[in-house]
Parts: sequence; C-alpha cells; structure tokens
Amino acid sequence: MTALTDRDRTDDRWDDGFIARSRPRPKGRRGLSAAPGPGGELCGEGLCDEGLCDGDHDDAEVLGEGEEELVRAVSGAGSDGGKVSAPPLSPEAQALRTRLDALRQLVGLSRTRLDGKTLAEAGRVLDEASARRGLSPQHTVVAIAGATGSGKSTLFNSLAGVQISETGLRRPTTAAPIACSWSDGAAGLLDRLEIPGRLRRRPRETSEAEALRGMVLVDLPDLDSALGVHRDHVDRVLALVDAVVWVVDPEKYADAVLHERYLRPLAGHAEVTFVVLNQVDRLPGDSADLVLDDLRRLLDDDGIALGEHGEPGATVLGLSALTGEGVGELRELLGQFTQEKGAATRRISADVDRAALRLRPLYVADGHAGPEIGEVARAEFEDRLAEAVGAYAAGLAAERAWRRNAGKACGTPWLRLWRWYEGRRAPRSLAGLAALAAIGRSTAPSAQTPVEEEVTARQRVEQAVRTVADEAVIGLPDPWAQAVRETAARGGEQLPEALDELAVTLGPEVAVPGAKPPRPTWWPAAVLAQAAMTLVQIFGGLWLVGQIVGVLEPKLMPPVLFMVAGIIGGPLVEWACSLAARGPARRYGQDAERRLRQAAAGCGRARVLEPVAAELLRYREVREQYATVAAGGSKLSTTRQ
Repeated sequence: MTALTDRDRTDDRWDDGFIARSRPRPKGRRGLSAAPGPGGELCGEGLCDEGLCDGDHDDAEVLGEGEEELVRAVSGAGSDGGKVSAPPLSPEAQALRTRLDALRQLVGLSRTRLDGKTLAEAGRVLDEASARRGLSPQHTVVAIAGATGSGKSTLFNSLAGVQISETGLRRPTTAAPIACSWSDGAAGLLDRLEIPGRLRRRPRETSEAEALRGMVLVDLPDLDSALGVHRDHVDRVLALVDAVVWVVDPEKYADAVLHERYLRPLAGHAEVTFVVLNQVDRLPGDSADLVLDDLRRLLDDDGIALGEHGEPGATVLGLSALTGEGVGELRELLGQFTQEKGAATRRISADVDRAALRLRPLYVADGHAGPEIGEVARAEFEDRLAEAVGAYAAGLAAERAWRRNAGKACGTPWLRLWRWYEGRRAPRSLAGLAALAAIGRSTAPSAQTPVEEEVTARQRVEQAVRTVADEAVIGLPDPWAQAVRETAARGGEQLPEALDELAVTLGPEVAVPGAKPPRPTWWPAAVLAQAAMTLVQIFGGLWLVGQIVGVLEPKLMPPVLFMVAGIIGGPLVEWACSLAARGPARRYGQDAERRLRQAAAGCGRARVLEPVAAELLRYREVREQYATVAAGGSKLSTTRQ
C-alpha cells in the first residue's frame, strides 16, 4: 500500500493517470488546476466533455490559506512553517493532537518492553495519521460498502447523477474501487487509495451536486465476494477512508459476515458511519419500519452507538436507490457531513480509540495506578540481605571480641600468663586439630562446610530478590511485570559476590572479630588497679616469707591479710570491669551490626531496588501516556468486545 504524503513536489506534475505525461504547473491562483482543453485533450478519452473526468490533473493539491485543522492537529504545526499565525485549534482537533503525541511517546517508550507485532496497530494509526496530514483537508472521502446484490453501485450512480459504476445481475459487478470527486484537488487522496486515473470520475454538474462539493465517493467491490482480491480491496480502502456508507438490503441486512467482520470491529467509528437500508420499495406497508427497527437492534448488539435524538453516532435510514426514495435525504446528510470537514479528525480519533482499547491489557491491570516498592517490602529485603551477609552474627562476634579484649586488659597477671602459655601451646597442636577436623568432616555428613554456607547465603540472596520483585509487580500487566522481574534478576546475579567483598572491605572490627576493638578511657585505671592488687599479693607473700626465714618479726595475720586482699581484689576488679564492659560491648556489637546491615542494604539498593524503581517509574510514565491516549475513548471501552 502506497501513501503519498510528500508535499514538496517540483513544478513538473503528472496528470491523474488518464495519460502518463508531465505538464508544467500553471501559474495563478493557488489550489486551481489548469482547465482542460477543448475536446478533453488532457484526459485523452473525451471524458471532460461528458462531465465524467474528475478534472484534477495535478498529482496533489496545493493547500490554500484556509487549511483545515486536521493538518495542524496531526502535525503540531501550521502549513506556513510558523511564518503566519494560524487560527487556534478546535477542542476536538487539539484533543486529537495531544492523543497522537501521547501515542507516539507511548510507542517509543514501549519498544524495548513489547514486541513489534504488539505495537503494530498503534504504529499503523500513527503512519496513517501522518499520511492524511499532507493531503487535502478540504475533502471528505466516503466509501460505499455492501454485500453482493445490496444495490451499492446503484446508490453510487444515483448520488453522482450519472452512470459511473456498472450495475447488473452479474456478480460481482464492481471489480475494483471506483471514485467520484465533486471538486478538484483530491488526486493525492485517491493516490493514497491506489485508485488509478482510469477509475476516477466527476459527477454531472447539477444544483444537487453543488451540495456535495468537497466529497470524494468511492464505490467498493462486494465485501462477501468469492474473489479474494475483491475482499482485499475492501479491507484496504476501508482502513483509509474518512467515512463509510454501509448498504444493506432487506434479505441480507443481518448477514454474519457484515456484522462480525466489519460492523462489530468498527463499532467505535459510529460517528463516521452511515447504515442505509436499500430496496425499501420492495417492502409492503409498514414492513420497512419494522426492518429498520430490527436493523437498529442488530447495530446496538454490535456496540454501534446510534445517532438518535441529537446524540453522536451512526446514521440509519431507509431508501431506494432504484426509485430515488430517500436518496435526497441521504444526499443532504452527506452534504452537511462533508461541509463540517471534521470526518478525518473523527476517523483518526476513532482509530486511536481502537488502538488504545487493544493496548489496554498491556498497560492496565487490576487498576494498579501507582506501582512502587513499599516500605515493608524494602525493610524485609534489607533484613534478608543482612541475614545473608551475617550482620547479626558479626555484631555478636564484635561484642564478644570487645569483652574478650576487656578481659585480657583487666584480668589478673596470673590469668594473662596462663593465656600466654596456652597461646604458645596452640601452634604445636594445630596439625593434630586439623587432622581431627578433617576426620570429623568426613564422618559427619550433616556438618556444614564453607561451600554449603556460601550456597545457603546465595540462596538467601536469590530468595530476597525474588520476594521483592514479586512485591513490586503486584498489579502490573504481564509485559511490565516480566520486565521488572528480569531487572531484579540481573541486579541480583552479582549481589552475593558484592556482599562477600563488602564483608571483607568493611573493616577489621566486623570482618575479623578477633581484632582488638578500641579501648575505653577507664581501662588504664582498671589496669593500674589490677597491678596494685598484684603488688599487694607480692608484698604480703614477701612479708610472710621473711617471717618464715626469721628475717622479720613473726606476725602472721598482716601478711596473710595482704595476700588475701590481693588474691580477692584481682578477681573483684576483673568482675567489676566485666560488668562495666557489658554496655560498651553491646553498643559496639550493635554498631558493627548496623554498619554491616547498612552497607548490605546500600549494595542491595544500588543493584536491585533502584533499577526496579527505575523500571516502575518507566511504567508510570507509559501509563500516564496511555491515559492520555485513552482519554475520550471511554465510549469505545464500554462496547462489547
């Protein structure tokens, strides 16, 4: 399908297809084509003299200063490139422009999350809106469609006032779309419909024809034709025209092909739809009214809003193209419809409605308008990471290290000497301990090895990532939920290794619990007190020895009291120091746990939570764009699907 949208043609134009020869564009008033020469030499077939040629020998129309709002609505700018101030857009055209911009943004933001087939309909709407932008807004393209034997070609000829489309008993009669234009400048529109020049006609010049100036009427092949090429013509043209006149007859007005394949899917295009019951002359008495009522009922079942009582919607009426009954009323309605020059805008808006309805499951689910990671989910995620990195155990180890260091500093010299001796013995028994450990690992399958600990930590991290991802996707449509899960999984792949590096680089007081924590200010006093108790013991002992050897006067009680005071005072000082160390040790352990927990949480935020939050923000952006696209489409969303 070829859509001619290039407005920057050269001065050499081709005619509309009757003769493929170039001719210079005439100088003079804008938008006026050169008049045909005597005998219709421009056509080469003498059609101008007969009033059957469309008289539009330029390949595209040159738009005048009264350009319709549709051009600016879909392009966002005036035809003068901003040099001349254009009149303000109507609310309808402004709304269409906003929705098209939002649809364009929506497609752009969704390309990396949705496949091309899913966005194909929206892309087609944007392409067709852009193609319609460069073509005549002064014309309204109306297609006449119907099933075999409905009399659409007869109606086409009746509206044109001349025998243009072939009619007869042979089926199908119309093999290709035939166009009739009531004014010049519609060549670009017909090129877009791929209607060749030999199938373009002009109506007979009458007073009635003046009312349809600006309309381009297209007679389509039978929509139920046995030939596939005919149905292809129908589907292609129906996707491009501004409005459709559906012609039905009393025998086949309830045909399933018409309703299921065409009317029901196009229910949202009711405002650019005419449904006419032809051949009412064959119905006796009040039968025509009964059939029209049943036709309205079927249209209502299809979800097509009916334009009754001044409400917008499809127009339904009965007529006879053969006798002319009701044709004048249809001509008057089409004339008013054409003079409004809003059909193209309403058609594109209906296409946007239809695309928005099809895209709805991809952007809206469970009414979840503002997805985000809740505070509870964040806290649980950070708790799981802290558990995986061993923050609580590291805090306990730091607390024990603080108290152990306090015990070394405040313990009695004899206890410290014993610990020194035990430390000297440890290297000599290290080999034996290693052997015993190896034997224990080989004989105890339930013993947890470092590899098992690493696997457990990784599993905890993976579980934490899955849990926070599941919490984040609650209420999201499937494509965006999958994108959030993939983002979380990518961030969680290297998270266990990052947590391991964090434990190593955070600080020796957390990563190596045996390292010496900082000492409080009161520790020197405790050391001096312990030294004093030791000196008291030594003094009492020397005093007692001196009495034993006879150097000193025998007086047993004082040296014994000194020794007992030193022996009891040392443990008392150590016990008091242990009591005083509990609070600082607990705070030191809690501080170590908090630092490791915060570091693990920061690593989790950087690798998982922030990317997931960014993905949710992207979804909120596309959701807002979709809401703009769907604005005004509530009528369509309530129709039966």
